[in-house]
Amino acid sequence: MSRVFGPAELLDCYRRGVFPMADAHDDPRIFLVDPDLRGVLPLDRLHISRSLRKTVRQDVFEIRANTAFSRVMQLCAEAAPDRPNTWINSPILNLYSSLHRLGHAHSVEAWREGRLVGGLYGVSLNGAFFGESMFSRETDASKVALVNLVARLRRGGFTLLDTQFVTAHLQTFGVEEIAREEFHVLLREAMQVDAVFPAGPMSGQEALQLITQTS
Repeated sequence: MSRVFGPAELLDCYRRGVFPMADAHDDPRIFLVDPDLRGVLPLDRLHISRSLRKTVRQDVFEIRANTAFSRVMQLCAEAAPDRPNTWINSPILNLYSSLHRLGHAHSVEAWREGRLVGGLYGVSLNGAFFGESMFSRETDASKVALVNLVARLRRGGFTLLDTQFVTAHLQTFGVEEIAREEFHVLLREAMQVDAVFPAGPMSGQEALQLITQTS
């Protein structure tokens, strides 16, 4: 990809419904993806298991936002037993770090006893949030971060949470697979929304209340 590809060009990609990836962590090249089928998580239909709801309510993890963005990306890029290869390479790390400095990329982090043990990151643009990757070093850490993300998006007025692809793990939360054309309709609608990503403190009980409240 051309060297002139920077944060502004990356945001234009998201406006068009495409996103960058790399073949491997050690491959410096980036390519754009526009899948035929897209994963979305309806913000008013998040599925939370009884056990996960209990973990969220008890504040087993301290959830923070935007306090360790670069570290979240680095941990998402690391290989793990269930994910021996990742697609987050150095150009992607640099691009999203720039977006974070511009206020368009955010992390939701799960901390325990002063250690970062789980989290996720993504891009916010108008009323859409594009989830990029997540990691977990303790049971349920990334799941609690996802619950907290949905609560923040509801508080901030977002209308679309793009998960890009659908996995069996994401389906347990209610992620749905839709056609590209339908996604573009939702995306155009979200681009008309003036939403703000809230990065302040949020307890588990508060997150659950935001998720369950009706419009």
